[in-house]
Amino acid sequence: MLQLVDVKKSFKGVQALKGVSLSVPERSILGIIGMNGSGKTTLLNCINGLYSADSGDIRFNGQVLNRLAPDRIAATGIGRTFQVPKVFSKLTLTDNLEIPQIPLNVPAVEARQRSGEWLAKVGLQHLMHNYAEELSGGQQKLLELARIMVARPKLILLDEPFAGVNPELALLMIGVIRSIPKEHECSVVLVSHDLTSVYTLSDHIVVMNEGQILCEGDADMVRTNPAVIEAYLGAD
Repeated sequence: MLQLVDVKKSFKGVQALKGVSLSVPERSILGIIGMNGSGKTTLLNCINGLYSADSGDIRFNGQVLNRLAPDRIAATGIGRTFQVPKVFSKLTLTDNLEIPQIPLNVPAVEARQRSGEWLAKVGLQHLMHNYAEELSGGQQKLLELARIMVARPKLILLDEPFAGVNPELALLMIGVIRSIPKEHECSVVLVSHDLTSVYTLSDHIVVMNEGQILCEGDADMVRTNPAVIEAYLGAD
């Protein structure tokens, strides 16, 4: 579904991505972990068009995404959340979810139904008429996830969805993310420092270090890899 080949990105001579290649199959969850500054968010920004890769190929269902604007990339079926949630703070939760359905020409009755279903999934239905600015940070992250899912994407990019979220809401979010590939035929790229959640949710894990892939594999392979242990804990 998503394929990156030798993607590179530099900022004023500093190489943030040093030739990253990876793939995401249909209906799967790819976890990406790494220390701060390893290039994780830069990689997501290149995929969804906030940055243009200096070189390499980014393809989604065979379509080249390089240098497409973010709205064009979103129209291909890619959704994105951010480390700091970007909700429409002065609008109600229902309005937040109905806005992304407007370009899709979803009939009003169906749009309202989709919005209600997703607010229920993320435990926010009782707040549907509240303004988004009234939510906690964790609730805003749940709202942002629901907002991208009402558009029925084929791939979502989640940037630190558990950061600053209390344990109860984090468990709810984990359950929602786990259901997405099978129930909604959508793949997930999950970037997080919460290693336990990544190990639990991911079908495949990529470990990044200094702009390149240090290793990849399933949870057992990654957590026991000496290079990963050294990168996180330091050499003896």
